[in-house]
Amino acid sequence: VAGITALISLSFGGAIGLMFLMLGCALPIYNKYWPLFVLFFYILSPIPYCIARRLVDDTDAMSNACKELAIFLTTGIVVSAFGLPIVFARAHLIEWGACALVLTGNTVIFATILGFFLVFGSNDDFSWQQW
Repeated sequence: VAGITALISLSFGGAIGLMFLMLGCALPIYNKYWPLFVLFFYILSPIPYCIARRLVDDTDAMSNACKELAIFLTTGIVVSAFGLPIVFARAHLIEWGACALVLTGNTVIFATILGFFLVFGSNDDFSWQQW
């Protein structure tokens, strides 16, 4: 039951984050769809960590270079997702209000992705790796 509650909560968080992203694009005062490019960052952000989890043995207590590289790449992707709307706003492609809505959506979406890995990342009975 706890896993289902977490899954529903994470789904709600993802929907709220995407709502902020869509509001930043589709409100009549903004009406520009450039911020949708951050969707690529949402898709790319968990990939390095998922690959590293498959390659790395978690029994080693020492730091692993593969895992560190994956965290570094994930951090670069997340920072790029926050930087892109700011660059668009500075270049006057989107309004600053739309930028604020997209940054709010980014915060919610990346918190949801982090929550997914915290809840389902362990190797217990209810793990995402069994899917």
